Amino acid sequence: MRILVIGGTQFVGRAFVDEAAHRGHELTLFHRGTTEPEGLPDVEHVHGDRNSDLGLLKGSTWDAALDTNAYFPRAVRELAGVLVDSVERFTLVSTISVYPLNSPPGITEESPLRPVLDTDIEVVDGETYGPLKVACENEARSTFGDRCLVIRPGYIIGPNDPTDRFTFYVRRAAAGGEMLAPGPPEASVQLIDARDLAAFMLDRVEAADKGTYGVAGPAAPLTMRKVLETATTVGDAGTNLTWVTPKFINEQLGHERWSLIPMWHPEVPGMSGFNASKARAAGLRFRPLAETIADLLAWDRGRGSPQLKAGLIFERERELLRDWNDQPSR
Repeated sequence: MRILVIGGTQFVGRAFVDEAAHRGHELTLFHRGTTEPEGLPDVEHVHGDRNSDLGLLKGSTWDAALDTNAYFPRAVRELAGVLVDSVERFTLVSTISVYPLNSPPGITEESPLRPVLDTDIEVVDGETYGPLKVACENEARSTFGDRCLVIRPGYIIGPNDPTDRFTFYVRRAAAGGEMLAPGPPEASVQLIDARDLAAFMLDRVEAADKGTYGVAGPAAPLTMRKVLETATTVGDAGTNLTWVTPKFINEQLGHERWSLIPMWHPEVPGMSGFNASKARAAGLRFRPLAETIADLLAWDRGRGSPQLKAGLIFERERELLRDWNDQPSR
């Protein structure tokens, strides 16, 4: 197949490109050229900004297109207008954040979505991200109809992650000593390796699938305890976990908790309770968590372990642990 990828050089897009090239597909990557990292397959690159240079895509045709970095409905509408007669099928990467934060565990593709806000908004934050993605889905479907496939992933982890959210836990677990662990330990967690997500998306593209899939994992229930204990085992540094309560974290960190304790939402169980049975029935598979953590740790060390964009710095963690351990009763 001839596949056009909007993006394709970072994280999910890169994992998709790696998988598609491995399977022998012919790929065109449309991106700005600001990140063209080593190790990418030998594929065609078209350098341009989707906000101004979509004309570069005119005159070519593809069997399928994948949009990995759509955040604004205007951008999807403009891209769809250029590609509507140039691609057979269109896939949009959306997000599980399209569901309301107070959704109960067990939501599916058919559950209610967040209401669309002003579609002219082009600021992405905690309030607008999900509604904007809903609007992006609407734009894609309005143009491509039954030629449209929508993928809604949950938290994505693995090598090449530019957010550093999960990398924070993996690096810290491999550093040794006493590690602050955000409780409760049995809180549900859902994660998917970007490579498993990419393989599933390509399977569905190859099958000319349509409709919507929520993609979250693993297949068996996963807890924060299991995640961090697996990370400490893989890190093999003798790290000891000290579990602290949500009440303590909220009192100590306030709104900072969103960036300092990433991927942690004990008060919103629905965010880690998506029912991905539809995707599993369609072939979604998950590699072992320990494999993902080992690969992520190796990648992080290989890039020189730079300052992370998310998570507690060591000194702040020491302060929090001291305050926690100094409490007369817990």
